[in-house]
Amino acid sequence: MPESNPGVRNERNQSYWFHILTQNTPAARNLHTAKLVFKARQQGDRVGIVCDTMQHARELDDLLWNFSPDAFIPHSIVPDSATTCTDPVGILLCPPVAEDWDTVIILSDTLPAEADRFKRLALVAHNDEAVLGQARSHFKQLRALGIEPRVHDQRKR
Repeated sequence: MPESNPGVRNERNQSYWFHILTQNTPAARNLHTAKLVFKARQQGDRVGIVCDTMQHARELDDLLWNFSPDAFIPHSIVPDSATTCTDPVGILLCPPVAEDWDTVIILSDTLPAEADRFKRLALVAHNDEAVLGQARSHFKQLRALGIEPRVHDQRKR
């Protein structure tokens, strides 16, 4: 059944985004992620950020502590699936569970197996060939699941 609004799966009120940044640094990707987290938190969402390494998780942790002088973003690093996150934002070093998170932001090399079950999913890629290649792979995987993410390509502005 064709959808009238690409990137939105109306039957379950799901939204999918693919953000491509003009900058080519991991720091720009992290900053964009923090902005998405802040926006999702303003909407009352629980947010999971999926990354691959503890070093990356710590970078995000530092950024979220210092992101806005006017707003506190309660968060914690979740090192494994056995750890429960009670904060509204989790920096995940494990696959997210759809029931635990309203918005999931993918910074990982691996797309979660339950990608089509999340209420909101965002892929964020900075303008680096290796990162873009991985993001394109994620995009193809989403399409294979019948999902057409909205593309926000800042390079075209």
